[in-house]
Amino acid sequence: MEAPSRFLPENFDSTKPVAVIAGRQLYPVLTIRSMQAAGIDVRLIAFEGETRDDLYDSFLEEHKVRIKVGQIGKLLKALKRFGAGHAIMVGQITPGRLFRDLHPDLKAIQLLATIKEKNADTIFGTICREINKVGVEMLDARAFMDHELATEGLMTKGKLKAKTESIEFGIRMAKEVSRLDIGQGVVVRKGTVLSVEAFEGTDEMLSRANKYRTDKLIFVKTPKPGQNWYFDIPVFGMKTLETMHASGVTTACLEVDGAIILEKEKVMEQANEWGIEIYGYPRPQGS
Repeated sequence: MEAPSRFLPENFDSTKPVAVIAGRQLYPVLTIRSMQAAGIDVRLIAFEGETRDDLYDSFLEEHKVRIKVGQIGKLLKALKRFGAGHAIMVGQITPGRLFRDLHPDLKAIQLLATIKEKNADTIFGTICREINKVGVEMLDARAFMDHELATEGLMTKGKLKAKTESIEFGIRMAKEVSRLDIGQGVVVRKGTVLSVEAFEGTDEMLSRANKYRTDKLIFVKTPKPGQNWYFDIPVFGMKTLETMHASGVTTACLEVDGAIILEKEKVMEQANEWGIEIYGYPRPQGS
């Protein structure tokens, strides 16, 4: 029998429940839909004020739990109660919650005290290790979303209008920004960096990208060199496309197998209508 995703480990046990640790918006919804279509028994760990209510309401009471951001001890207990063999983190948490409305329990306080530099890699990496310690294996966050990933070449209609050298420049700049753990994206034009994504996120970065009202803007989104595929996967969806359109950004470049395009078919259809090209570039060697 063919595996439901090429991103699953060889020892994946489909007879045990998979716990989805679900963040905001559509990414968890689409992942769970794909998992259920593959016959996977799903459990839900939702976050107050983050996970969609309609997703939470779709689960049986005994198959779900809602926790506050920061309640790591409660998360670990839920995984054990569910009898989960694997867990998968999908969907972002509102960045500002790391500074306000955070509710760390005793377990979280103990773990945070061991982390010198507190960023997505260190915090979520620590949580993943704690999950593994209770006998639950983390899954690649691309699992079950193979059909929504960026593919090589122009994914929209027509011929690529953006210049190759401009795209290559944008990829180099995005890789360097991500290597420094600043963000995952940049907007460039003819060898000039116009906007860099930082903590505020992609859509805010795109909104200020065209301050000078110029043309031929290229948005590059990239995973980090040495990306931890358990969390913080680059995601592109309708909201980002709408922000590009409003800001006059006409090209999006996404790394092959390194960015998830939510509702990919719908996004491509709308991009074609607006004259926005979406291009998949191969992962650079050595990155």
